[in-house]
Amino acid sequence: MSAVRAFIGSFTSAGGCGIVTAAVDGRTGALTETGASDAVADPSFLALAASSGPARPVLYAVSETSEGAVAALDVSGGAPRLIGVPVPVCGAAPTHLALASDHLMTANYGSGSVSVLPLRPDGRASAASGVMHHEGAGPDPDRQRGPHAHQVLPDPSGRWVLSVDLGTDSVRICALDPGTGELNLHSETALRPGTGPRHLAFHPAGAHAYVLNELEPTLVVCRWDADAGVLEPVGEAAVAPQGTPRPVYPSEVVVSPDGRRLWTANRGQDAIAVLSLDETGERAELVATVPCGGRWPRDLTLDPSGRRLYAANEHSGDVTWFDVDPQTGVPRRAGSLDVPAASCVIFA
Repeated sequence: MSAVRAFIGSFTSAGGCGIVTAAVDGRTGALTETGASDAVADPSFLALAASSGPARPVLYAVSETSEGAVAALDVSGGAPRLIGVPVPVCGAAPTHLALASDHLMTANYGSGSVSVLPLRPDGRASAASGVMHHEGAGPDPDRQRGPHAHQVLPDPSGRWVLSVDLGTDSVRICALDPGTGELNLHSETALRPGTGPRHLAFHPAGAHAYVLNELEPTLVVCRWDADAGVLEPVGEAAVAPQGTPRPVYPSEVVVSPDGRRLWTANRGQDAIAVLSLDETGERAELVATVPCGGRWPRDLTLDPSGRRLYAANEHSGDVTWFDVDPQTGVPRRAGSLDVPAASCVIFA
């Protein structure tokens, strides 16, 4: 496995350490904590600078607070170290961030918006150059009274930026203007009302995307046309067996590097679902579920080799790793690391 380190986010407001650095055993996948930093409040999601970025490794973290901010951290040493100070995102409760064209983008759940922040040569984020406010609502009176952007990410072609909104049951496709640092809305894909889309992941071939719903344990299979910038729903699949006690709140979706299978993390059920994908990538079918190794899996991540899954179990306070059966795709628990209020895992 090429990864030698993992970075783990955790909620400081719930007793978490902030950002934990861990060494990764290349043979077993085991994690060993090597440092931690509480310099960022509630760093619920993390991203690493691409290889074309700053010379030193830079880790980016959202601060999922009512004020909303992003921070850049130097991770060339042991514990992460702030570069400058956290920068406001002009949005509330950012839950996700991604990099594209020398810009950092955040999905702001509380304010239902997506912010764009240009990156400086040293890796720090500048003040927000643009904020795109989502509009709309959904039928759930508790969760969908207004927009709630939950994820933002570039498509595989690098031409488009997609934002997934739980409150409006939709995915927005935008173009990022690298000159002005603004997002321009290109199209919006409406999904079934009340499903509450949370995250999406692309098939490695790039022609399909899979939208995971939070308010209903289902996955929407979509065709993705990168030339036209069009996302078209073509089917749905369950991510929890029929009869599973509710509530079940899916949180994350991961696609295997070979495009043969897909996994989701299901909170409430506290399970990892295994779905098979047909050779076209257009049909998904639930084949198994296994315990997630803890409670309330907020995040699910593949290691760079594609042979292991890591679940960040928020309520039980651990990151549990699994060996993935190469034939069936079914994960088998292999170990865990205590991380109070764990929220996400990424690898370097």
